[in-house]
Amino acid sequence: MIPLKDNIPTRVFPFLTVFLIVVNSTIFIYELTIPPYMFKEFIYRYGLLPVDVIGLRFDKVITSMFLHGSFAHLFGNMLFLWIFGNNVEDALGRFRFIVFYLVSGFGAALTQSIVSIATGNLYVPMIGASGAISGILAAYIKLYPHAKVLTFIPPFFFMLFVLPAWFFIGYWFFLQVLFAIAVPPGIGGVAWYAHIGGFITGWFVIDVLYRPSKAKVVHYSALR
Repeated sequence: MIPLKDNIPTRVFPFLTVFLIVVNSTIFIYELTIPPYMFKEFIYRYGLLPVDVIGLRFDKVITSMFLHGSFAHLFGNMLFLWIFGNNVEDALGRFRFIVFYLVSGFGAALTQSIVSIATGNLYVPMIGASGAISGILAAYIKLYPHAKVLTFIPPFFFMLFVLPAWFFIGYWFFLQVLFAIAVPPGIGGVAWYAHIGGFITGWFVIDVLYRPSKAKVVHYSALR
């Protein structure tokens, strides 16, 4: 399922969400300039290896969150970040939003690293923003349980569906758990446990960082 838009307008311009998209995209463009024979070294230097967690290399947790392995990897992450991140930023404010984003990313990295270490995959690099974005999905479903998401489902090429956000995100999370069980760590190129860890981290951290306002009213717009 591919989200196209939701029905919650933001009250202020989502500066940090746009900033994160620009930074991730710019770094990916830079990655494209790296000669193929140097790219593996680049990923191992700035991506996160599970053994780095043992060595407390938390700087690599942050650098790994801004690297992507392909255009599809980047586009999917940035699409989810734009559609769901702008509303979470709107609810948290900029400072709490960036804290939330980074903490979710750390939770994702730690979860994937623990699983990888336990299964002997100490030197498989992890890159991508999907762990932090998974936390955003968890926050979104708690903050906006009645939201709707305009969705494109690939087999139905000429149809769009309006789905409840809880169903869209719940189904997404179910798939992460399903693939985490079915695919051994280190195989397939997707850090399923990072998605799960980021989501669970975001689920609890949003309750700590969110400061509800009595005056806040969520306005839902029509989806077209």
